[in-house]
Amino acid sequence: MSIAFPVPDAGVVARRDAIIAGLAPLVAPEALVITEDERRAFETDGLTAYRRMPLAVVLPSTTAEVSAVMAFCHANGVRVVPRGAGTSLAGGAIAQEDAVILGVAKMNRILAVDYENRTARVEAGITNLAISGAVSHEGFFYAPDPSSQLACTIAGNIAMNSGGAHCLKYGVTTNNLLGVTLVMNDGTVVEIGGEHLDAPGYDLLGLVCGSEGQLGIVTEATVRILRAAEGARPALVGFGSVEDAGACTAAIIGAGIIPVAIEYMDREAILITEDFAQAGYPRDAEAMLIIEVEGSDAECTAMLARIEAIASDFNPTSIRVSKSEAESAAIWKGRKSAFGATGRISDYICMDGTIPTGQLPGVLERIGAICAEKGLRVANVFHAGDGNLHPLILFDINKPGEMEKAEAAGDEILKLCVEVGGCLTGEHGVGIEKRELMRFQYAQADLEQQMRVKNVFDPGWLMNPAKVFPLEGRVGI
Repeated sequence: MSIAFPVPDAGVVARRDAIIAGLAPLVAPEALVITEDERRAFETDGLTAYRRMPLAVVLPSTTAEVSAVMAFCHANGVRVVPRGAGTSLAGGAIAQEDAVILGVAKMNRILAVDYENRTARVEAGITNLAISGAVSHEGFFYAPDPSSQLACTIAGNIAMNSGGAHCLKYGVTTNNLLGVTLVMNDGTVVEIGGEHLDAPGYDLLGLVCGSEGQLGIVTEATVRILRAAEGARPALVGFGSVEDAGACTAAIIGAGIIPVAIEYMDREAILITEDFAQAGYPRDAEAMLIIEVEGSDAECTAMLARIEAIASDFNPTSIRVSKSEAESAAIWKGRKSAFGATGRISDYICMDGTIPTGQLPGVLERIGAICAEKGLRVANVFHAGDGNLHPLILFDINKPGEMEKAEAAGDEILKLCVEVGGCLTGEHGVGIEKRELMRFQYAQADLEQQMRVKNVFDPGWLMNPAKVFPLEGRVGI
């Protein structure tokens, strides 16, 4: 395995029994996970190729309990790994042998909903989809919609600044987050932001969102809820080449049209997903776009007509507009299940990089070449509208060296994203997966400045160790 972990602190490991004894009075008995069999459920996350057994797992039910646990760990020099649902694809929630996992999944309540001001106050362990479910009867929804929205928590969404298929129109988590309750490393509880779009003072909320558990633990959040549109209609457009699909995406955005979503799938992804979901995807296409618009029937019809006119310049092999809610649901079921469908047939690494949309055709061609050079297959499924790529690099973990080849291909793809003017991550975060690649995007002076910010919040570097920053050259520890 090519991703390194720090050597565990032998002194902390030797004090495990005393640490567990100190944690025991702080939470309910069932909220302290200490046996090896029970801890094994927390040794990895969505990046399943890597795993470490945590020292212990604590599952608090209140902000006060989180505060008590954090104060104890701080006083005893124990590292803490925050965890939501463990769906991180970048290894953001993987533990260490000398670290306690603090999971917020038990904190899953809706605390208050203000429909007049379009806000909801929630505990951070609530799932993404549950927020929409709680307000849908009033015609509202929560906009960010990662593919894992059925399982992923708001805590994890905030940590990674997650997006989803509809982020093209509605933005990612930071655009829909108004305030948080944050428990600091020493147990201090602070309120950041508020219930309105612009809180007074420095924008610390923008610093916390996307910080990957490096600065504190979010226990509550105030989010925007939006009035649902009158209607929505997706269309499937098949293309004879990857380049045509990429160029069409850039042309739609360049024309000033902002659909709700533009999702891309190449031939490999189409066939894999269609075999599973039977969504009616065009099997003969080399690439496909799912383009969704919303509004009244007249608005949807007019916008789809404009999109069809643009697509006609890029040699479409098929165009199909949804005619019913059932058909729309099937189209999105296929897209949302793409990662799971791929997991049925192969091991894979899901990458996450962002590029300018005008670079899509050339980058897609190069991604295919990078993987082919290493004898690997790749299935591209991603948010084409905002250039957030998710190539799935397929490999066989039972073949020696295959995973290393897949990781090397992933590194090349991420470097390519930076080279064309993009960045290492769009919504999955850095975690352990892209930690050493941070040097490729940032100069040492830039990294040191970022680390100085972490030092303000966490001078002992006890929060989510081994993540985000390269292991060598860390400042302040």
